[in-house]
Amino acid sequence: MATKGAASRAAARKQKDKWKSKRWYTIRAPRQPWHFKVIGETLGEEDELLIGRMYEITQQEVDGDFSKLHVKLKFRVTEIVGQDAITQFVGHEVLKDHVRRQVRRYRGKVDDVIDAITEDGYYVRIKPFLITQGRVKSSQKKGIRDACRDMVLQTAARTTWLDLQKQILSGDLEQALEKAARKVASVKIVMIRKSQLVQDGVLVDDGPTLDEIREDESRVSAAKKAAIAAAMEDEESDDAPDVLAAAEAAGEDTDDTSAEEDDSGDETVDEEAAEEEVTEEAEETDDSPDYASMKVAELKVLLKAAGKPVSGKKDELIARLME
Repeated sequence: MATKGAASRAAARKQKDKWKSKRWYTIRAPRQPWHFKVIGETLGEEDELLIGRMYEITQQEVDGDFSKLHVKLKFRVTEIVGQDAITQFVGHEVLKDHVRRQVRRYRGKVDDVIDAITEDGYYVRIKPFLITQGRVKSSQKKGIRDACRDMVLQTAARTTWLDLQKQILSGDLEQALEKAARKVASVKIVMIRKSQLVQDGVLVDDGPTLDEIREDESRVSAAKKAAIAAAMEDEESDDAPDVLAAAEAAGEDTDDTSAEEDDSGDETVDEEAAEEEVTEEAEETDDSPDYASMKVAELKVLLKAAGKPVSGKKDELIARLME
């Protein structure tokens, strides 16, 4: 048992860590109509393993339309260029919770699956979903399905796959379906629940190339960095004069305060000298102190210093000092 455990541990150490060999790839939307817009990132060990990988994202994140939070776009990786994974739009799907909330009592539900071929040879599967204002008969439902089918087939036959997906995502195709269905019965809600690209057709290479898009992105990022650096330099240059002015003002204040302190010191010295002069003059003019103006405590201090008794009233204390 111990030998078997040691062998398994040695085999585990020899096993290659797949996560270390993986790297990040940037997922880009198709050239048309999104111009290789960055829509996400994914991990991959080799370029060949990414081909055919599906990536899903909401339409709001791609187009910025907040009313399309319930619409999920699907992209498939078709090509790897460096660290960029180029994708192809293969359809969309409305979230099931949103579809389920549209169904109410006493209303009719009409759905269908329509396979159409576009002008440029793309084989597309479209699934419309309609809710009527009230209950409808089976014959009316059949009439609504036939009207919607004819409209979708005619629209796809005279438009390309790129134009058709624009109509699907913008809601123009849903409005056309509503007009066709109203000829049979009044309709409350019309949506294309799901679309799917079954087979490719003729590829169109119109629009900017990936290198041009990369150059534009690098130019925009460099411009942003330059703008940020210029803004930081402006802020520093604006703050420098304020700092210098504050330092100068602080220096002036310190000088003023020191001068005031010197003046105040001189004044105090002058006052002390004047007091000393007054006291000297008073001592010269009056040899005998004025005991009457003194307090009892001061008189007792003088008596104690002279070695005389300190008991008695103020008059008695003054009389002893006068002796």
